[in-house]
Amino acid sequence: MTIPDFPFDIVWPVALLLAWLIGEIAYGRARIPRISSYALVGFSLGYSQLGVLPDIGSGNMLLLANIAFGLILFEAGHRINLRWLRHNPWIGFASIVESLLTFAVVYGVSRAFDTSANVALLLAALSMASSPAVVLRVINELKSSGQVTERALHLSVLNCVMAVFVFKLLVGYLVFESSGSLLQAGYKSLLVLALSVLIGATFGVTLPSLLRLLHRTRNDATLVFAISVILLVALTHYLKLSPLLATLAFGIWSRHRRVLLRRSERGFGVLGDVLSVLLFMSVAASIHWRLAASGLLLGLSIVLVRLAAKMITLGCFSYPSGISLRKGLLTGLAMAPLSVFVILVLEQTRYLGINLLEDLSALAAAALVLEIAGPLLTLLALKLARELPDKKGD
Repeated sequence: MTIPDFPFDIVWPVALLLAWLIGEIAYGRARIPRISSYALVGFSLGYSQLGVLPDIGSGNMLLLANIAFGLILFEAGHRINLRWLRHNPWIGFASIVESLLTFAVVYGVSRAFDTSANVALLLAALSMASSPAVVLRVINELKSSGQVTERALHLSVLNCVMAVFVFKLLVGYLVFESSGSLLQAGYKSLLVLALSVLIGATFGVTLPSLLRLLHRTRNDATLVFAISVILLVALTHYLKLSPLLATLAFGIWSRHRRVLLRRSERGFGVLGDVLSVLLFMSVAASIHWRLAASGLLLGLSIVLVRLAAKMITLGCFSYPSGISLRKGLLTGLAMAPLSVFVILVLEQTRYLGINLLEDLSALAAAALVLEIAGPLLTLLALKLARELPDKKGD
């Protein structure tokens, strides 16, 4: 069913307002994370459902979605405490083991469904990740704090980096397999990764130096950080690099340079809120229900084995890393979200001329399920961990 000739000029403003309204009602009455409502509205209005919203791969929508994603990833990277990871190496080791186990079980399940080896490898690589965008938005919305909160955020960032690294290597391998060009394959993988991190780190060095030169390190730096993230995303988008890695590197390096976002600056204010609505709506709108339905059984299997791998591994590493078994399991549960990361990585790959979304229908199904359920599972984990404030605020 589609709605023909809908006035395109007012499609997004009306859709944004509708999503915001439903999100506020659902959060106020049932404490459902707002981003779950944004995703539900976006999927319903998507170009393959009601046909109201356009494909984010067309026009500038992919760039806008990446800017919204980049702002959240910058903040996520900015909150990563490298000193904590150095002092407690078990956290990083647990992340590596958990990612490898997730890769192995998803690959095994995919092959059991008679999926080709190449497709199974890509499914396994992307399933390694968690979505720091979702985890961070839920954390900020609920104002949670504690071991599960911080570990879920740190581990989701580490998982993303590893997933992008493995996925880019596999894409490079597929390019080499089809074209026979080792140079082209290398560019699609290692060179893209290295340049993305290098550009992000350059921004992370340059901007704090500029703020010190202007004597602005003690002032509200939200505006200049936001403008810099927009510029960085636009630059990496134009150069066909990875905005994800670049913005994460920017956030991590700027923290390392001791220019910190104060608590009042987190989320980038109204700009961040508006772009978050657009991000979660547009990502959900890009999921084709027929494609998701065709891979539903495998997609649900991936959701279950992926979540089990995370919870079991982090539960096993709970005592060595300094927390209880219960909190280790809850950290794995909090890392359930996947969809925003996966869809944008696949859209970026399509932008590069490699369309993998049709082949990864199971991942579309998993993304659709976790687009709505992922934030709820993170909320449940933080609630069971008792890391929400006693008096919940909006």
